[in-house]
Amino acid sequence: MSTRDDRHRDAHCHTNAYGKVRPAPDCHDIAPPMTPRLFRFLMNLWPPFLFAGIRLRALSADWRQARVELRMRPWNRNYVGTHFGGSLFAMTDPFWMLLTLRALGRDHIVWDKAGTIEFVKPGRGTVHADFALDDATVAGFRAATADGDKHLHWFETDVVDSTGEVVARVRKQLYIRRKRERVAQSAGGDASTR
Repeated sequence: MSTRDDRHRDAHCHTNAYGKVRPAPDCHDIAPPMTPRLFRFLMNLWPPFLFAGIRLRALSADWRQARVELRMRPWNRNYVGTHFGGSLFAMTDPFWMLLTLRALGRDHIVWDKAGTIEFVKPGRGTVHADFALDDATVAGFRAATADGDKHLHWFETDVVDSTGEVVARVRKQLYIRRKRERVAQSAGGDASTR
């Protein structure tokens, strides 16, 4: 008969091939520390970006700003000779989540929840998208999730061509929540200081 502690352990641990019980990794805790330069290099080799022609051109040292570029190539054009819409959406896909996750740290869970794209005009040549996460937005996320509640936030990003004209407008919604064990730890800390 399994006890509550066994069930709790089984929910948070797994047994490897050698029979040793190891903690199950939290998906947000398995990433090793990484510099923005190394991350940019690896993202540019990531097959979904590499084969679509998407390049992470800049990532700030504080992980708060990024620039992504998409150059037109024969393999990423659509039937009518303009940028494939899936590539325009893909070039903006992970960045709000990544910048927010890095800004909030390991105490929070951040996921992409929804996304939309509006095609404003046909995209040709090189297009780019800029992302900038400011301190006020991050502080708002911390305040909204301090008690462990989820927070949903929409970001809007314009994909622009070399003349500065908007080609597409992408909206991404993030799900943000402080990890429950962090909320419990801070609540226990508050109680012990009273």
